Amino acid sequence: MIVDVVKYLIWGAKGEVDRFFHLAQEMGFLEFITISGKKQIEVPITVQNLSAALKILRKLSPQEMYKTGGDLTFAMQIAERVLELKEDLEKLGDEKRLLEAEVSRVAPFGDFSMDDIAFIEREGGRKVQFFCRKTARREGSQLTDDVFYVGTEYDLDYFIAINPETVSYPGMIEMRIDTAVGELENRLSFVQDAIHRFEGELKEYVGHIDFLHEMLVDELNKHHLTAAKKEVSSPLSPSLFAIEAWVPANKTHSLFALIDGMAIDAEELVVEKHEKTPTCLENHGGALIGEDLIKQYDVPSTSDKDPSIWVLGFFALFFAIIVADAGYGLIFLAVALYLKFKFPKMTGEKKRMLNLLFILSSACVVWGVLTASYFGIRVVPGTFFSKLAPLHYLALKKADYHFIRQDDVYTMWKAKFPAVQETVGSQFLMQAKTDHSYPMLQEFSSNILIEIALVIAIVHLSVAFLRYARRHIAGLGWIAFMIGGYLYFPSFLRATSMIHFLGWITPEKASLIGGQLLIVGLCFAFLAALIQKGKKGLGEISHLVQVFADVLSYLRLYALGLAGAIMAETFNEEGSGLGLVLGALVIICGHSINIMLAAMGGVIHGLRLNFLEWYHYCFEGGGRLFRPLRRIKK
Repeated sequence: MIVDVVKYLIWGAKGEVDRFFHLAQEMGFLEFITISGKKQIEVPITVQNLSAALKILRKLSPQEMYKTGGDLTFAMQIAERVLELKEDLEKLGDEKRLLEAEVSRVAPFGDFSMDDIAFIEREGGRKVQFFCRKTARREGSQLTDDVFYVGTEYDLDYFIAINPETVSYPGMIEMRIDTAVGELENRLSFVQDAIHRFEGELKEYVGHIDFLHEMLVDELNKHHLTAAKKEVSSPLSPSLFAIEAWVPANKTHSLFALIDGMAIDAEELVVEKHEKTPTCLENHGGALIGEDLIKQYDVPSTSDKDPSIWVLGFFALFFAIIVADAGYGLIFLAVALYLKFKFPKMTGEKKRMLNLLFILSSACVVWGVLTASYFGIRVVPGTFFSKLAPLHYLALKKADYHFIRQDDVYTMWKAKFPAVQETVGSQFLMQAKTDHSYPMLQEFSSNILIEIALVIAIVHLSVAFLRYARRHIAGLGWIAFMIGGYLYFPSFLRATSMIHFLGWITPEKASLIGGQLLIVGLCFAFLAALIQKGKKGLGEISHLVQVFADVLSYLRLYALGLAGAIMAETFNEEGSGLGLVLGALVIICGHSINIMLAAMGGVIHGLRLNFLEWYHYCFEGGGRLFRPLRRIKK
């Protein structure tokens, strides 16, 4: 939830400053306000070096941590040596790449001595030159007696020319060689040995990560404390200090408990219009996981309602619908269990991300069972897995509905399968099949999933409108408009809705009520906007297209789930015809790719529907997180 934040002026005896700030850092609920125009305190070199060294060491292979401790001086010696080694390794790496390129360039001429070349030029009064030429230019060209062919590497021919003076040849490129290949290879070997030694020394410092981290935390706490003290001013007397701070409204009693017994007092101040009050989020459990998600996009403003738990719930639902496979969900769940077993001491954000993986994987399993989807394998109607799936039940109800009415849908399918003898629609559904598929069942299931996606859209957007109903009364009209559209458009499109074949309402009555809700909802939204916002409410009519488009945008849930199911089924069919070994390889690789794409789509589009379509109606954003002075713990 979002907690109100109030502004306090804290003042008292200058001698109490150190004690006050030390306790404030321990308590961790005061954000001290930066004085405008004051120069920010520079980050200490200790923090910079320790942080940089830790980034380097954490990229190396983990090993057992050393139990020995030490002081800051020892930690800085380690950090500085790590940085030196990293810098040396980067220089050696650059030199290694240059040497390898130079060896590759010079190698075609063989191993010779530059001293011998110099002797020939000096004693013989000749110039020795090295050339190369595209092999494609070899045809139709003749070499003079002073040019000697050396060899060919890749698509280049190499030559040596010995002349009284420097000469150039058409179509050839002169190569300048300063060092022979033997010397280059010796230097390359030395560089490689140096890299190996420095990498070995660097790996020895990996065991100091915990110690360096501990020192970094201490230095950061000192730095934050020093930076906070810098905001202290003495406007009345050198013996007094004053500072302003943001305090959560539910922690004001803690402020007075903190200063109790000290020569310090506090007084609440009026927040100026130009001041931006920080947003204080206080969540626990699942809401805290949702808070991690919403921070990836934007921080709520102080006037927003915390969307954390809503975003988490709908994100899990959207992710499950997009992945649309219980088998994939079980794989995600197995990964989560492995990580929990492998890293049992996870804390903080890492543990919350692991819990998020448990939530998402469980949602995938549940949705996959509800829709009878297991690794793209078609579930035969009437089996145990189909009876577990409400989707199959709905398809059977739809078949019974059309059979009883003997409508156009029944006539169409009867024409496709005239040999089927049925007594009820559900029997027709299960007998209307080809060699390996049930086209009638598949089409009915697809239609139901499309409708479910639209129902979810209406529910999701209705929640958004209801959350901000007091600020935007017109939202109630748009809720009625969406419900009216859901009731009316099936009759307009000559389609069958779930509410029809489940017997909740007849198509005629749904069309009548839906049409009325469309008109009433639209009029209410427009009039409510005019009453609440005046002339600005005239722009409410533009929401007609926006709401309609946003509802249809949720069809991506069905489309992405269908795409993943088709890919999974395709990989199964392709693999089944390739034999045991090759077929298993194709199926495993195919499903691996599909799982990766499904997870990416689930994250991207699952969050997108929350952050764009949903936020559009119930989120202002642009807030700044409340960042109190608090002691960082390792």
